[in-house]
Amino acid sequence: MSIVNGPTPDSDETFLDDVASLKSRVRAHTDPGRKPLGQDDNTEESQDGGGGRTRRGRPPLTRVQSSRDIDIVERTRSVDEMNRALPDMEAAYHTILSSVGEEPARQGLLKTPSRAAKALMFFTKGYQEDLHEVVSDAIFDEDCDEMVIVRDIELFSLCEHHLVPFIGKISVGYLPNKKVLGLSKIARIVEMYSRRLQVQERLTKQIALALSEAIQPAGVAVVCEATHMCMVMRGVQKLNSKTVTSCMLGVFREDPKTREEFLTLARG
Repeated sequence: MSIVNGPTPDSDETFLDDVASLKSRVRAHTDPGRKPLGQDDNTEESQDGGGGRTRRGRPPLTRVQSSRDIDIVERTRSVDEMNRALPDMEAAYHTILSSVGEEPARQGLLKTPSRAAKALMFFTKGYQEDLHEVVSDAIFDEDCDEMVIVRDIELFSLCEHHLVPFIGKISVGYLPNKKVLGLSKIARIVEMYSRRLQVQERLTKQIALALSEAIQPAGVAVVCEATHMCMVMRGVQKLNSKTVTSCMLGVFREDPKTREEFLTLARG
């Protein structure tokens, strides 16, 4: 069993064949036809022949849901496209400053529209990335069926409803199916999806399905805990509230013991 606290250091072609198919809702069945990203071989299940369970007493390996089965769209944009949008964003921020009663021409605000536009560009840089680019050549053949967990990955994202931050941590686990992913790539997947306009529920599922798409493991588990500034700075103003979401796929969804093992380890 491998457990890593937080991300580890690491050095555009879209992996999706049909973006339109992503608009379908999550389906309950698995997608046995999908292969690990960039792989052409079929991965065989590893069973001991006794009662149809693996040697760890878990259910047989099954392919989990594909990211084709969730209502998400890859809205990737090139760096050039984002840079061309900067003048319009700066003008919009200039208007916002005037609208709240400020004077954009005063010294402290002269460069604020430009700074704010560039900051928002950074906060949403995940739109410039796709899964194929993120995992690149970090998928490895490995005869491993023990749980791998990367826990307490820092999370910074923007609520799509109010454009204010939510901040927290994510723990990701998977049960390999003859393929493993470079550990830092798990943190990079979290970063790619969190650096977009998000809701926590969708973010949690996107991360799980992206890992499933990349290496087709026997199961994926993701738990996210975050504090939302839209509940702290405005509205109900509850300073200590936290939101917890989870997504369990494959063995983690089907087998309570495997799920409990992950949750225990993720809590530390």
